[in-house]
Amino acid sequence: MAAGVRSFWKGHLRLSLVTIPVRLVSATRSDGAVAFHQVDRKSRQRIRYQKVVPGAGEVDKDDIVRGYEVEPGNYVLLEDEELDALKLETRHTIELTQFVDACEIDPLYFDRPYYLLPDGEVAEEGYRVIRQALIEERKAGLGQLTLRGKENLVALKPSGAGMLLETMRYAEEIKEADEVFSELGSGKLPADLVNMAKSLIESRSQAFDPGKFKNHYAKALRDLVDEKVRSGKSVAVGDDRDRDQGPKVIDFMEALKRSVASSGSSPRDDAPRGAPAGKTPAGKTPAGKPPARKAPARRSAPAAAKKAAKHAAKKTAARKKAAGR
Repeated sequence: MAAGVRSFWKGHLRLSLVTIPVRLVSATRSDGAVAFHQVDRKSRQRIRYQKVVPGAGEVDKDDIVRGYEVEPGNYVLLEDEELDALKLETRHTIELTQFVDACEIDPLYFDRPYYLLPDGEVAEEGYRVIRQALIEERKAGLGQLTLRGKENLVALKPSGAGMLLETMRYAEEIKEADEVFSELGSGKLPADLVNMAKSLIESRSQAFDPGKFKNHYAKALRDLVDEKVRSGKSVAVGDDRDRDQGPKVIDFMEALKRSVASSGSSPRDDAPRGAPAGKTPAGKTPAGKPPARKAPARRSAPAAAKKAAKHAAKKTAARKKAAGR
């Protein structure tokens, strides 16, 4: 079941005396997200963050402990073993202790969604029984679960052929709406304006289809990156982990091919294999046109960029040598 879906938590779902092995998988993915790295404009080196102590330099991971500030400048230090010794039952078990109408929970309380799956064939029947009961009663189950060092309030409800578990915010984490909106007026509004707004809402009301909405900003970013690659504006960026190897030189033509493939575009079908779209093979002249005089050879953008990157790599190597690296 759900082959290839990686679980990040395994435990039990408990309802009274019934206990079922279950596992959690993320309900979201970040495939469409556009991620950036920070790069030093001058040295063309990746910027990385280090954990350091003033006057002592970088700290080894094994020497880092958690500290809780009880008063300014005074901390209680907590070792991992001490935190692991806190025997919270919710670390391994989701116990459904209350049920509410599925539409009763304000969406403001929902934090992050996960899919809950039965862990093994033996658990499937009990899992499906609880899911079916929630559907017929139109209820959501509430409980608590410890994830990533925090005990979360959770809601469990049917979703498709399975169940969706959502971590929730506690009441003290929510700002009071009355306080936030306290300065807004409360006088009577013109009826004609309200009716006009209602007409607009009614005319645009449709069934919810999330597939109709696209991330235009992410697409615009990808198009911008593709354009820079095509125009040879990629640059070689060094990495302190590759200090001994020197900066890597990008194969711009290969990067361009990957970029075009990822954007879904392709050369013209009538273009000869190995020639750019819209070009005529070397040595041949389009019908009806006299042979043109050969113009001086121009360096292609990728080739020029390649040469520039190679020159930058030499300058970087020279600076390192001069610095005694």
